Amino acid sequence: MKSLALIAGLAFGSSAFAAVSADQAKRLGNELTPVGAEKAGNAAGTIPAWTGGITTPPQGYKVGEHHRDPFAADRSSLSITPQNYKQHADKLTEGQKAMFAKYPTFKMNVYPTRRSASFPKRTYEYTIKNATTAKLEANGDGVTDAAEGLPFPIPQNGYEAIWNHKLKYKGVAAARWANQAAPTASGQYNLVRIREELLGLYYKPGNTIKDTNNILVYFYQVVESPARLAGQVLLVHESLNQIKQPRQAWIYNPGQRRVRRAPNVAYDNPGTASDGLRTNDMTDMFNGAMDRFDWELVGKKEMYVPYNSYKAHSDQTKVEDLLKPGHINPDLLRYELHRVWVVEAKLKKGKRHINSRRTFYLDEDSWQILVIDHYDGQGRMWRYSEAPSINFYEVPVFWSTMENHHDLQSGRYIATGLDNQEPMYDFSFQTNPENFSPQALRKRGVR
Repeated sequence: MKSLALIAGLAFGSSAFAAVSADQAKRLGNELTPVGAEKAGNAAGTIPAWTGGITTPPQGYKVGEHHRDPFAADRSSLSITPQNYKQHADKLTEGQKAMFAKYPTFKMNVYPTRRSASFPKRTYEYTIKNATTAKLEANGDGVTDAAEGLPFPIPQNGYEAIWNHKLKYKGVAAARWANQAAPTASGQYNLVRIREELLGLYYKPGNTIKDTNNILVYFYQVVESPARLAGQVLLVHESLNQIKQPRQAWIYNPGQRRVRRAPNVAYDNPGTASDGLRTNDMTDMFNGAMDRFDWELVGKKEMYVPYNSYKAHSDQTKVEDLLKPGHINPDLLRYELHRVWVVEAKLKKGKRHINSRRTFYLDEDSWQILVIDHYDGQGRMWRYSEAPSINFYEVPVFWSTMENHHDLQSGRYIATGLDNQEPMYDFSFQTNPENFSPQALRKRGVR
């Protein structure tokens, strides 16, 4: 793995860490893409040059449809299996290797690399501006002097890389279905139907961080079924600087018909209806405060990662086609060779979390976290997470279509984002901050 030359003795104090120089920023849009990826392909020719990603939807696509596969004609060039995975070990994560070792039915079908990631022009423009202004504050747990775009396209440390994921453009507002299921080891499951609404003040045109009142995202989630869970509502105000103001959360309990604060919706507390297979800070692969870990930017590496996962996203694919014992149906997933940023998160001395260490793999073209290896308190491989992703080309944004979190010790996993038989993400959704107040939550209680 190629290591980066990091600034020796980097320590975060009360002062902000400086942005990159104007000369460094000039690389953006030249040898680097506007978001900081290497524009050129690799020497072997197995990773092509970035030429802008998907800039127009496929012919015949209509907004509101599940997204058609622009690469449906591609054929797999390699199938990695439990029998041959060691031959490809240099391009696999430790979690992927553990999946091969545990499940005889697990495989990774590798397709031609398509650098499909793209963002709106405005995102590119503000990312380039942010490169020379954005700074970390609050010991890496906050960002200042940035607006709309990615804050750190030329990252100097692990905190900056993870902030790029947290602040990547996903549209100003969206409504979506985030259904999930947690199959038993034998493959039995109950589908939990979950509807979500999001509003990101950071992404609103004309806003700066100062205009957000320290709110990154407003988040509303309601469980629609099964009946025993229906009506449970979660409201979150996700802050930009969680040391200055920690995440605020409330829940509505339909049985009690009351709204109450939920201070435990953070860190390693279990996610909604997750059977303990997903923590709150695993939502969107990672979110929330970063203060319990030290974050090291290890470098870049070429790896096989889930990418352009349009089969898994398709409305022609049923949930029962996806969910199989042990893991998602591998014939409905697509892997490609991409350059990824590697970030190591190690638990700080004296801090508590169920993970002692996590390794994150971030796509260089989108800053989407695609894969995570999780280690337990004794340092043993525990969980493997991956985010099959697509280009939502009406926005455009490259984002996960589902997230799969595997517990390698219990043999179970949880899959989220199962919207195949639901209406598609609505990026034209109109809302306002007043709809995300605790008072509004009480009025919106389902029963």
